[in-house]
Amino acid sequence: MNYVAALPWTLENIDLDRIDVAQVRHDEDLFFLLCSSSFVESGSELYTQNLIDHFAGDQELQTWLSQHWEHEELQHGRALAAYVRKVWPEFDWDKGFQAFWNEYGAVCTSEQLEPCRGLELAARCVVETGTASLYRALNEITDEPVLKQLTGHIKSDEVRHFKHFYQHYRLYREREGFGRYKVLRVILRRVNEIKSEDSDIALRHVFNQCYPQHAGNDAEFRRISNRAQGLLRRHIPAGMTVKMLLKPLDLPARLQSLLEKPLAKITEKLFLH
Repeated sequence: MNYVAALPWTLENIDLDRIDVAQVRHDEDLFFLLCSSSFVESGSELYTQNLIDHFAGDQELQTWLSQHWEHEELQHGRALAAYVRKVWPEFDWDKGFQAFWNEYGAVCTSEQLEPCRGLELAARCVVETGTASLYRALNEITDEPVLKQLTGHIKSDEVRHFKHFYQHYRLYREREGFGRYKVLRVILRRVNEIKSEDSDIALRHVFNQCYPQHAGNDAEFRRISNRAQGLLRRHIPAGMTVKMLLKPLDLPARLQSLLEKPLAKITEKLFLH
């Protein structure tokens, strides 16, 4: 199979020479968000293999994970890294990523997955909700045309990935028969992990690479990472995020509409407090 031909877009479609470097180069918060995202996306092969092993015997899902999802996630990493290199060439991306990979590889293990396959698919829906919201926010933050195009592509991919995981989640829910309470617990746990693990490790390694004199200075790291995440928080699409988070609960329409507004107010705190 020609994986590149099957991709909805390719890095070759992105004309990096069109980047308006002067428009974004001064924005350190944006740099931190893009670079940390490029690290996490570039680590996709590690957690893809964990998932493929977890779903042994489910050939349809395994094939999609290995032949579609992983390739698209790795392309996100390559594209974001290429953008970072073009705008901030003085940043040693490879060195920063290697340091991230050394730490991330040790914590990204199969033990993190839910023992119940259906509940792990609910967890994947939460992760895809987080990434779709992240890239939509980044798309709104920037007016730089190439970054606008790139984040638009990635956001669309992440929404499509959410839908695919959700379809398989529904099949497993029927098969395994777990209730909403277990699903809610998984959703809340994964939301908390999103804000405390992957992105935090990635941001820390971007910080260490940029400010080696402050490596290990937690107060200085928090000051810079909180500023970058504050920028993101102001643009998180709360309504879309809540709808996606609630979907695996399959609530009655009336209850869903009652919950959406109050939950939208706290979504950004849940994701990026």
